[in-house]
Amino acid sequence: MKSLLMFGAVLAAVPALAQTTPPVPPATDAAPPPAAAPAAAPAAPQFAAIPAPNYDTDAGWLCRPGRQDACAADQSVTVIAANGKAKIVKFKADPAPLYDCFYVYPTVSLDPTPNSDLNIGDEEKAVAASQAARFTSKCRVFAPLYRQVTLTALRDMMEGKATAADRKLAYLDVEAAWYNYLKRDNNGRGVVLIGHSQGAGILKQLVAGVIEKDSDMKRKMIAAYLIGTNVAVPQGGDVGGDFKTTKLCKSLNQFGCVVTYTTFRADAPPPENSRFARIADQPGMVAACTNPAALGGGKAVTDAIFGTKGAGLASAPMGEWAKGVAVTTPFVSVPGLISAECVSNGGGNYLAVTVNADPGDPRTDTIVGDVVVNGTVLKDWGLHLIDMPVEMGNLVTLSEYQAAAWRGVPLPAPKK
Repeated sequence: MKSLLMFGAVLAAVPALAQTTPPVPPATDAAPPPAAAPAAAPAAPQFAAIPAPNYDTDAGWLCRPGRQDACAADQSVTVIAANGKAKIVKFKADPAPLYDCFYVYPTVSLDPTPNSDLNIGDEEKAVAASQAARFTSKCRVFAPLYRQVTLTALRDMMEGKATAADRKLAYLDVEAAWYNYLKRDNNGRGVVLIGHSQGAGILKQLVAGVIEKDSDMKRKMIAAYLIGTNVAVPQGGDVGGDFKTTKLCKSLNQFGCVVTYTTFRADAPPPENSRFARIADQPGMVAACTNPAALGGGKAVTDAIFGTKGAGLASAPMGEWAKGVAVTTPFVSVPGLISAECVSNGGGNYLAVTVNADPGDPRTDTIVGDVVVNGTVLKDWGLHLIDMPVEMGNLVTLSEYQAAAWRGVPLPAPKK
């Protein structure tokens, strides 16, 4: 994906300035000239305003039900058992789903402007196919286009450059899309909010600033899946930080709650400089972690569904999934290979991912997903690139259980 290549460039360290010794000026009896005023920091480049999206039209949406769009992409999976035997499971969208999903995609835009335009690029299509399309097996998916802060702007921020990126603009677009969806499409249906990274941050703001303050909206919210962003809760609590009344999800049949986590390898916990897993600006608060595979706590094998080619160009390339197995589907599942557990380590709360390697079986003993720049793993990012894939099947299943409970017809507990 070109977007992940750009993501790798964004994360690259800023080159050090050349260090030179200025020449010594010749001696002179003349009074020294007045010191020059320090140079002003360069102003952020200015760009023409990007028109607001019109959510009354199909052009304002990345995904809408009944279209052949990014969320209609093939989701077929090659399932590789521990003995190396593989089978292909064809994907089928639900023709008449009983609930909705409202998805906000992460930072992927390659546009040169600080906020993106509203043209659907390959990067938006790819991320929706990876993160949102699988939910069409259970729900109608609505995904608004929005003038997100771009990877270009993120790179400038990380290099200390001035930028005209407008986070409020991105948020207001999504808020407008939410109101449009409620007016035009909802018709009293329950809805699961799904976001990753920038998208999750925007939805966190929407829940706290709008949904919690409106009883009808809050009643319609089946759950909010805020993945790859920090959600603040009191130490040992499940509500009272970023959200005043919306609790963390603790069971399959609980609804009106939040699922959130950031992902790190179990043997590579977040370092002190991590941008995830810690709440630095709210004393007494910690980052929430809820494991979709074990909402009640503890370690569990996950229903991970990975992109066949790996985590993209910002990550190391993925090798064979299993010896002698040619994977021809866009996605792959390796049952039993991945386990996850919410843990606290060094002041950070996060989802610790373990690869249950078995050198005796033909499957891979490792997965990719770390952000790698110039051969160096950026440990403060953890497994951000695969936050959703490591629990994708669990998230889809969880949405079905929560939606059924929301409708008052809870499903029986799944078989162990």
